[in-house]
Amino acid sequence: MATEAPEAPETLADAGAPILMVLDPMDCAEPKPEPEPAPHLNVLVLQGGGALGAYHLGVCEELATMGVMPDWVCGISIGAVNAALLAGNPEGKRLAALRTFWERVSSALDPGFAIPDGTARDLWSEGAAFWIATMGVPGFFVPRFPPAKLQPHGTLGAISYYDTEPLRQTLHELVDWDLLNDGPTRLSVGAVSVTTGRMHFFDSKGGPDQCRITADHVMSSGALPPGFPPVKIGEDWYWDGGIASNAPLQHVLDEGSEFDKNIFQVDLFPAKGPFPQTLMDADIRAQDIRYSSRTRLNTNLEMGLSPVRMVVRRVLDSCHPDLDALSEEELDVLRGFAHEQHVEIAQIIYRDKAYAGMARGYEFSRPTMEAHRAAGRRDAGKALAIRDWTLRPALVGVHSTDAGAPDGAIHQKPKPKR
Repeated sequence: MATEAPEAPETLADAGAPILMVLDPMDCAEPKPEPEPAPHLNVLVLQGGGALGAYHLGVCEELATMGVMPDWVCGISIGAVNAALLAGNPEGKRLAALRTFWERVSSALDPGFAIPDGTARDLWSEGAAFWIATMGVPGFFVPRFPPAKLQPHGTLGAISYYDTEPLRQTLHELVDWDLLNDGPTRLSVGAVSVTTGRMHFFDSKGGPDQCRITADHVMSSGALPPGFPPVKIGEDWYWDGGIASNAPLQHVLDEGSEFDKNIFQVDLFPAKGPFPQTLMDADIRAQDIRYSSRTRLNTNLEMGLSPVRMVVRRVLDSCHPDLDALSEEELDVLRGFAHEQHVEIAQIIYRDKAYAGMARGYEFSRPTMEAHRAAGRRDAGKALAIRDWTLRPALVGVHSTDAGAPDGAIHQKPKPKR
């Protein structure tokens, strides 16, 4: 005998199924008008690399020519020194301070003429590096006497070959510390704790390590062992941040997330390079990889978070009653995570070096400094030609370009799906 089929429930609620109630937006509080977008930031990220830091000078000269002035400078090692010279001087004197520094540190070996590329360049640079290792660099560092092996154990002299007090004097001469800390340009410098191995970004305007920056903070960022001694800040000692991470890109992506950003990332070591042919080539290639930036890793991580941020925004916009169980602090955390920045990164990478030997980090001669500087202007010009960098970034999420890629291509991150 046939039985009547039960009448289908009209709704999931009639069937007793649990449901997630999504209210019509009109049921929520009156929608707030879209806020005016905050001013975008121009951020300059400077990698460490010793004498190669003269490349930063050329990049800064080209940025100024194009009318792009940094609102925030973040650096590690020699990048921290250059960053302090920028943030610690008024706009019209920044380049002069950078030039004064680089002319001073390269003054000991100035033949008065350019050295041609090729064998002559290599011979000059090897000789110059030997001289500098023996005699030091004016305004930067001098050899210890007696040498480290004859110094009492446990002293700074016993754990470093050079004394960096000349750098402290140079910084005090060229940097206005009140302007650096109270002026409009934000400064971040990275250093690593000798005792904990933890990376710190001493920051003039934000972040967990916000503080009033002094010469000690800048010098700690460039205290590369065993050449230079660690620097004491508070109760801890710090070494060069390049030991832990030689590029502070992640710091500027994490901090100031309420702002859109044009980021100019200046790298002194390329991640990509040819297969080595000799033992020296292998050493140089390993150094490039060790100190190169992890830009692709950073951008891929940020792009992977974009769909998650979109889902969180939809949940917040739904005004679901369960959100009432969250505290205002917890909601603020969700809102902060859900915010999607507009970030464009111009990668400016020093690939075609005037001198690429193992001593490139301490070859401070004048001809090589000028060659690094000219290369910085050349490569920055290519990057700035891509678009008008005085304008706000247009794409949602993180987008990076490398105008100096070997194939001449511009590598871009696609706009995430909304």
